Amino acid sequence: MIRLEGLEKAFGDLRVLDGFSLQVETGETVAVIGRSGVGKSVLLKHVAGLMQPDGGEVWVGEERVDGASRADVNRVRLEMGYVFQFAALFDSMTVAQNVGLALRRHGIPEGEIPERTRASLDRVGLAGWEDRYPAELSGGMRKRAGVARAVAPRPRYLLYDEPTSGLDPVTTSMIDELVVALKEDLKATSIVVTHDLRSASRVADRIALLREGRVAWMGTAAEIRETDDRAVRAFVEGRRELWPGD
Repeated sequence: MIRLEGLEKAFGDLRVLDGFSLQVETGETVAVIGRSGVGKSVLLKHVAGLMQPDGGEVWVGEERVDGASRADVNRVRLEMGYVFQFAALFDSMTVAQNVGLALRRHGIPEGEIPERTRASLDRVGLAGWEDRYPAELSGGMRKRAGVARAVAPRPRYLLYDEPTSGLDPVTTSMIDELVVALKEDLKATSIVVTHDLRSASRVADRIALLREGRVAWMGTAAEIRETDDRAVRAFVEGRRELWPGD
């Protein structure tokens, strides 16, 4: 389970999280949607312990992340896979070396790393691309390589930051199918941050709308299509005039 209670975060006069609370049940995938710049990525960084909140609590399983020591946060991260928006691959390393680095950081024995790397790349459809460098990959392939690196240690928790951003519809569908397959395979508890409602509807058990620093609405993909909530309708239909405050 991932549990966030009353998170507060401000950068100067800009309040990004304002009493944000969310609970993701064990094995569940929750998509957090919202307009650009509302703090979706900031939220993920709090879960991973990359940022500290100004107030509130962050729980990953039975471990409280906010205020924890670096050693304790690093221990929690060993059970966590993070898929960065732009893959964040090391350009000077091959695809296999990028995945292998993640396994080494998790203390996987050296003898197991080649097979674990091959299995992870095969899982995301990149078998045979082990010796390529990130610059030789398409945008969608780099995304998949980033996913392979995140899931290679077989984490209990997965955090996806805009996994389909900048991709064409066909590649987006491939990434969505991969996220669903990984959920079934790893039984991981996952948060997917995205502005793509169609993608969120495909991968998530529940969808949360982030607005003004907190969850403004939450429900299933079927419920989000039927709700009369003004902010949700504005987001679903792309109608700026319906957005509260505009």
